[in-house]
Amino acid sequence: MTLSAPKRNASVAVVGAGDYIGGEIAKKFASEGFDVYAGRRGGDKLEGLFDEIRAAGGSAQGRSLDARVPEDVTAFLQEAEAISPLEVVIFNIGANVNFPLVDTTDRVFRKVWEMACFAGFVTGREAARIMLPRGKGNIFFTGATAGLRGGAGYAAFASAKFGLRAVAEATAREMMPQGLHVAHLVIDAAVDTAWVRNLVASKEGAEALEKEGRFMDPAAVAEAYWSLYNQRQDAWTFEMQIRPSGETW
Repeated sequence: MTLSAPKRNASVAVVGAGDYIGGEIAKKFASEGFDVYAGRRGGDKLEGLFDEIRAAGGSAQGRSLDARVPEDVTAFLQEAEAISPLEVVIFNIGANVNFPLVDTTDRVFRKVWEMACFAGFVTGREAARIMLPRGKGNIFFTGATAGLRGGAGYAAFASAKFGLRAVAEATAREMMPQGLHVAHLVIDAAVDTAWVRNLVASKEGAEALEKEGRFMDPAAVAEAYWSLYNQRQDAWTFEMQIRPSGETW
């Protein structure tokens, strides 16, 4: 990454700053001058991301975060606010699992709901509590195709993502008239990660890896979020769907 903009007096909090999409979101906003505050399970895995951002002249810090615990989310966002005014919060927790219905345990269903839906609700609520007194801010949620239709084997994941979409829409209807831009980004794609490539190769054969438009670059998701951030207030998008050219839909 390269620092492409002057330093801003603003922070972005990334809840779910994983190795791919979350990391690219952090790098993009850092390159635009934001202070990045990133959280994920296993916070020690963030050091490589922070080193890359700092080497390019950006600002990045963060820690381990369990977004299923409201007190942890509250503290995390307040820590970001203490660095510089919290202007953007991006909820980016996936929790994608696939099990036949009869093999989906109670524990799996509850855990996926806690990670992908309940944690999103808590993140949106706590972000709004910080932003509302200023009357401005941005709260963005990473959704998925599963939030629009339930596929075979996705009872847990789809129900959680359906729920997250409802949380996002309810939040948008309440917060947008008060100056907060709330958006839900539907990613309809096989995102280009090592795990996804292995999965595609096992199901479709190695030749599928070379198919034009088969995968989405995680950096493209970051660019989509940047475009949402830059929208004029008189033309805000609530929901954006993005997919590569080769995706069947």
